[in-house]
Amino acid sequence: QVQLVESGGGLVQAGGSLRLSCAASGRTFSSYSMGWFRQAPGKEREFVARISRSGSGTYYANSVKGRFTIFRDNAANTVTLQMNSLKPEDTGVYYCAADNGIVVHTSSSAYDYWGQGTRVTVSS
Repeated sequence: QVQLVESGGGLVQAGGSLRLSCAASGRTFSSYSMGWFRQAPGKEREFVARISRSGSGTYYANSVKGRFTIFRDNAANTVTLQMNSLKPEDTGVYYCAADNGIVVHTSSSAYDYWGQGTRVTVSS
C-alpha cells in the first residue's frame, strides 16, 4: 500500500510558476508509475501527466505539454510536477496518484492510490 501527500499548491498570477510535490510512504515506490490529475470546480477529474517507474518515460496531456514537467526521485520517494507559464484554466485541485501497472493510463480509474490533493489557483 502507498500513502501519498501532496504539497506546493497556492495562488499565482498567470504566467507564473509553481512546483507541486508528492511524498510517498512505503518501500515500494519505484514499483509504481505515478500520475498527476486535476479537477476544476464543476468539472471532472482530468489527466495531467504520468511518469514511468524508472522515470525514463513521461506522458502529458496536450493542454500542458511544453509547460509542465513531471519527474521523480525514487531514492526520496517523491514525484514532482513543475508548472510554468500557468494559465487561469490550470486552476483546480491537483492530485497525485499511483498505478501499479506499466501501460500508460490517462483514466483516473486505472490508478490505485490517491493523495488528498493540493489547490492551485491561477489569477488572470
